[in-house]
Amino acid sequence: MKLANECLEKVKKDYFKFLKREKIYKKSMLKHIKHLKEIYIPIAFWINKKFEIKKKTLLIGLSASQGSGKTTVASILKIILKVFFKRNVFVISIDDFYKTLSKRNEMAKTKHHLFIKRGVPGTHDTHLIKNFFISLKKKKFKKIILPKFDKSLDDRLKTKKWYSIKKKPEIVILEGWCVGAKAENTSSLRKPINSLEKNEDQNLVWRKFVNKKLKKEYKKIFSMIDYYMFMKVPNFKMVLKWRMLQETKLKHKSYYNKKIMSLNEIKRFIMFYQRITVQMIKDLSKSASVIMLLKKNHEIKKVMFK
Repeated sequence: MKLANECLEKVKKDYFKFLKREKIYKKSMLKHIKHLKEIYIPIAFWINKKFEIKKKTLLIGLSASQGSGKTTVASILKIILKVFFKRNVFVISIDDFYKTLSKRNEMAKTKHHLFIKRGVPGTHDTHLIKNFFISLKKKKFKKIILPKFDKSLDDRLKTKKWYSIKKKPEIVILEGWCVGAKAENTSSLRKPINSLEKNEDQNLVWRKFVNKKLKKEYKKIFSMIDYYMFMKVPNFKMVLKWRMLQETKLKHKSYYNKKIMSLNEIKRFIMFYQRITVQMIKDLSKSASVIMLLKKNHEIKKVMFK
């Protein structure tokens, strides 16, 4: 308890700076302090303990549905781990590993037209992720260059703007909506889960291809992750609401507003993710080491450790 209070005093200044910068400084100061003390600090202590046990680069997977706040959570955990525990932490989104727009255009022509839309397994460069993880496990560390993806451009940024990791991180957090997703039984793919699958994937080509990727390439990558943290949404209906808020936030940040999605585009967009998101709620609720239960107002109401 004493150590947790010391942590609180040491990190709260940087915590509030972050909230203000990200325009999420809306609740009372006491409520923000309560969240920091009761949610984020205990998780950071748990992560640090796991690192101390392993004594090598710790790989954490942070999974959550579209617009649920996983990037915010990852950023706050990084602040605590860096400021209080003095850990070298690197946070990256699986979104940064999306294939280029030209590659996805090619997939849309040769595999299925739905692959033009980023997001589902098959649209990431899994070789880059795998090589990144392998590099972290090597005794002799060499500088790592990793891509950055701009959602407003729907494409990677130029190489000069990519991540450059010059020192081996002690803790790496890979966050993303499908991190830790598992393949389904082929038989369960037959029944469409929404109008997108029903009308645009009648022959199950898209669904089967995505599922195959999960079964093989993604399974290998996800097995390299040490521990999973899962932010559990109340239900899938909340994904649309939260994704709309996320898009509004992106609009205020971006210089490329013409690329920001409309309401109807967002409704269609989340259909691409629905099947895997629903399945992940079932799977990761059982397998994740840390589960954050979310309320409808976006707040984390409870954290469970396994």
